Amino acid sequence: MWGILRQKVGRGGFPASILGQSLRRIQPAASVLPRTFSSAAKEITVRDALNSALDEEMSADPKVFLMGEEVGEYQGAYKISKGLLEKYGPERVLDTPITEAGFTGIGVGSAYYGLKPVVEFMTFNFSMQAIDHIINSAAKSNYMSAGQINVPIVFRGPNGAAAGVGAQHSQCYAAWYGACPGLKVLAPYSSQDARGLLKAAIRDPDPVVFLENELLYGESFPVSPEALDSSFCLPIGKAKIEREGKHVTITAFSKMVGYALKAAEELSKNGISAEVINLRSVRPLDRAAINASVRKTSRLVTVEEGFPQHGVGAEICASVVEESFDYLDAPVERIAGADVPMPYAANLERMAVPQVEDIVRAAKRACYRSCP
Repeated sequence: MWGILRQKVGRGGFPASILGQSLRRIQPAASVLPRTFSSAAKEITVRDALNSALDEEMSADPKVFLMGEEVGEYQGAYKISKGLLEKYGPERVLDTPITEAGFTGIGVGSAYYGLKPVVEFMTFNFSMQAIDHIINSAAKSNYMSAGQINVPIVFRGPNGAAAGVGAQHSQCYAAWYGACPGLKVLAPYSSQDARGLLKAAIRDPDPVVFLENELLYGESFPVSPEALDSSFCLPIGKAKIEREGKHVTITAFSKMVGYALKAAEELSKNGISAEVINLRSVRPLDRAAINASVRKTSRLVTVEEGFPQHGVGAEICASVVEESFDYLDAPVERIAGADVPMPYAANLERMAVPQVEDIVRAAKRACYRSCP
């Protein structure tokens, strides 16, 4: 059994109470009170959606456990794991030392033996410390073992830019992990996305990278009664049409879906009907849904926070050119973050990430409308 190690100050100034426990003993699932649903849609925050998904999956399967920095006694740096330590105990909610390489490797090893770890990174920028375990150990083991070894593990945490946290805490890793065979990469936008996709990720037999957004945690979205049921789950690899349109297709994921919807509303004032696709899944990518939309609208604008070179948008554009080139009436447009490390100054930071007006201008160009 591991010893108990306590450390006074943690990364980012958070108190780092570190509690190690044996991974061999897993407590039985705690009971969950029955839920009652109303017929009307209920609004919940993305934070609460993630918390409820974790709670229900831990209750349903005693093999599921959570580990990471501050997930226990501090209840999560962003309070995603609030209440879970008290409910499930320190053997299923493990506070770890500040060593991503160490606890990620332990998580992957436990998945080899049939447990279902959910590894939280305080930010996906810190996952770089553990990328060997994620790519070489988790992603490739099923193939290298000829299907004999499954690695049912979820790597989750905030991804991309927050606000005023500088270049080393602001990068989007969707394209990085989306390029690796053996991984599934999910990026939720709404509360229903977060709840349904996290449940799907935990139940999946393969490693899943689950990219959240810090600025979305406090946002509230309507959730259908069906989505509040403990059996609710969204399919991995299926995009969602958030808004139907006929003049231009706009693809986005995570926080940029909200920007795309605002841009579509602005475009409607100019007589442009934009179809907004929430990718939900970066890998596998729903190429069928994207190409079907482009064949209807004949125009494409991709939106992402990440760098433009070798980005998710670049892959989408390539797919459309390969499969739907004859349907295009205008060059494809890519909106992405600036090709520079994220500036710290607020005015420069705003210029470095896509804005609603950037999407509006790109859609107008694609529709051959004049742009100021």
